[in-house]
Amino acid sequence: MERTRYAMLTLYSFGPGANSLKPLLALYEKGLEFTPRFVNPATFEHHEEWFKKINPRGQVPALDHDGHIITESTVICEYLEDAFPDAPRLRPTDPVQIAEMRVWTKWVDEYFCWCVSTIGWERMIGPMARALSDEEFEEKVRRIPVPEQQVKWRNARAGFPQAVLDEEMRKIRVSVDRLEKRLSESPWLAGEDYTLADICNFAIANGMEKGYPELVNAKDTPHLLAWIEKINARPACQEMFAKSQNEFADRKVEA
Repeated sequence: MERTRYAMLTLYSFGPGANSLKPLLALYEKGLEFTPRFVNPATFEHHEEWFKKINPRGQVPALDHDGHIITESTVICEYLEDAFPDAPRLRPTDPVQIAEMRVWTKWVDEYFCWCVSTIGWERMIGPMARALSDEEFEEKVRRIPVPEQQVKWRNARAGFPQAVLDEEMRKIRVSVDRLEKRLSESPWLAGEDYTLADICNFAIANGMEKGYPELVNAKDTPHLLAWIEKINARPACQEMFAKSQNEFADRKVEA
């Protein structure tokens, strides 16, 4: 896809996964030229002072549009729709369809993302936190500007209680069932058109067939699996993953 050149755009993110994937894929789908700036979570780069000057909360993604900083993944996606109305649209024009789209973006932000996130923290962040010495860990935690995130890091290091993990898995099953039901009724989450509803939910659902094969598989969730594959096959999505991989490799060489 030919990139459309606008005013300077820089997206700070962890790369093409979870909440960072939302605005990253939106930028590629809209054909906007931008500078990707991948922040390394393994080295706690998002808690360094240079990044906290960009987002005082020390969280990604963050979009810099000519010096104006926009944060929160779904807000960034909506901002791109408002700031670049001439680029390919990812938001419907019909008010009813806009509302349907926002029901799904609200749901992923308030429910779906959180249960998947807790399991992700248990599986991935916990081992990373436990690999640090007590002194190293406390030094890292002191740099986290959001108190709730400090608590989450401590919980991950200690290991989340099994009752919490069981409840989050129950919520993931509810989420998978809801997505499967909706996608058995229409090609996209908000209806006939591909929208931010699909991008925002794909950001969390992509790869679940590997991480949660007991829940997401060809037998139990054929429509959800087909939807994941359909988005992965889109040219913008393929370009996003390919370029992101190259940019990660370039950063390692520079380091």
